Amino acid sequence: MTRKRRRMLALGLGLAALGAAAALALSALNDTLVFFYSPSEIEAKSLAPGQTIRVGGLVEEGSVAITGDGSVRFRVTDLKTALPVTYRGVLPNLFREGQGVVAQGTLGPDGAFAASEVLAKHDETYMPPEVAEALK
Repeated sequence: MTRKRRRMLALGLGLAALGAAAALALSALNDTLVFFYSPSEIEAKSLAPGQTIRVGGLVEEGSVAITGDGSVRFRVTDLKTALPVTYRGVLPNLFREGQGVVAQGTLGPDGAFAASEVLAKHDETYMPPEVAEALK
């Protein structure tokens, strides 16, 4: 084999190894690239209890309840499946029934979600209350 062929063979094997490493890295990161899971995806996947994840969807109508210990219970739905969520803390101003939310926390062994953070989503026409008042 000539020097040129050996060099081309080494280059080809190096590129193949690099491609295989990139494919393995991307497949390993596949689940961590998701910003949040919907309640249907959580039901379909077998996620380990205690694993920190984000769940997103709409706050189900009529599901918000404040308990005696100061925590808030509500259900997040994707209009197919609903997931019970418990949160203790200050909710965002935009939080309400029918509004989109993303909650970060852990899934319990009973299937309930214990949120450590709740973010309310808004549409592209949202304006902070101070700006809306100034425009009136």
